[in-house]
Amino acid sequence: MTCQKMKSDFMSATEHDVPHPGWIKVFIKLMKLRVIVLLQITAICAILVHDLLSRHDLIDIDRSWNDTLYSSLITIIGGTLSAGGSNAINMWFDADIDQHMRRTQNRPVPLGHISARGALIFGLIIAITGSSVFLLVSWKAAFWSFFSVFFYVVIYTMWLKRRTPQNIVIGGIAGSTPPLIGWAVAAADYTTSANPFDLGSAIPWMLFALIFLWTPPHFWALALYRSGEYAKVEVPMMNEVKGAEHTLSQSKVYCVLLFMLGSVPCFWPESGLPLLWAFIAGGLTLWYSASVWSIDPNEPFDENGRMPKAAKSFFRSLYYLGWMFLLLVIVSTIPPESLGYFGPLSYN
Repeated sequence: MTCQKMKSDFMSATEHDVPHPGWIKVFIKLMKLRVIVLLQITAICAILVHDLLSRHDLIDIDRSWNDTLYSSLITIIGGTLSAGGSNAINMWFDADIDQHMRRTQNRPVPLGHISARGALIFGLIIAITGSSVFLLVSWKAAFWSFFSVFFYVVIYTMWLKRRTPQNIVIGGIAGSTPPLIGWAVAAADYTTSANPFDLGSAIPWMLFALIFLWTPPHFWALALYRSGEYAKVEVPMMNEVKGAEHTLSQSKVYCVLLFMLGSVPCFWPESGLPLLWAFIAGGLTLWYSASVWSIDPNEPFDENGRMPKAAKSFFRSLYYLGWMFLLLVIVSTIPPESLGYFGPLSYN
């Protein structure tokens, strides 16, 4: 491919109402960095939990703070590039519908700041580069990074999104992998089996399940408060296909499952998690669930065409997930012997 051809791939329609903001801003918007921040928080928290538990001898490995810093740096670089590349490829594939949705019409491709082909080329380059970065420390982390990119781009974006109302449920697998990646990076020195599912602990899989169960009510709240937009472009979101009441009922089921997941330390001593975490997770989940239960499917839209209580639930879900991970890190800093009856059952 010649330099001139590559330049034409990145350039798009220049005659547009919105002036070109510069390539750096275009690439940042293609990557959706604000969305990636929450994903990276979950990955870094997984590293911190792993290393803190190792310092309390709940995981049989010695990890220095330099090890923690290096693992976090690799994860931030690799995770940002791979997730950002996936988002850019998604904008290439969804270029035909993004221009018709209020939420997505200001993305770089609909605005003509870059061609769809340019977004694809950029996305492929950084997605492959980002996933490859993990090979510096852990092939398992690289495996789960490549898996996440493939699942999000091919399984969700190209296959499920426009075919089934379960798109968000199944597609949520891709967004649930950051804790697996972070944990695999931290545990690279002792998880030597050839099985990528063996990460040396059940904790990263519990964190995976947390994000997986959180994803449907989070995105269904978005679909409710943006009701009508997905139907306009023929994307079968649950609320458009089954109705708002059915969607709300399903969201409540996932809230119950989230509450049950938080009680893992109560019936799974081998998890190494303290009982204190069960109380914290339960309280946070009840706080978030209250916003889901408050959604009224018959609520009138506000002046911006949004369902206010669904919007409140959507934004509260972001705080909920962030606080769940951050508070798990804080709890993990406490020596188990200091927690007494609120420590890990395996420690009492």
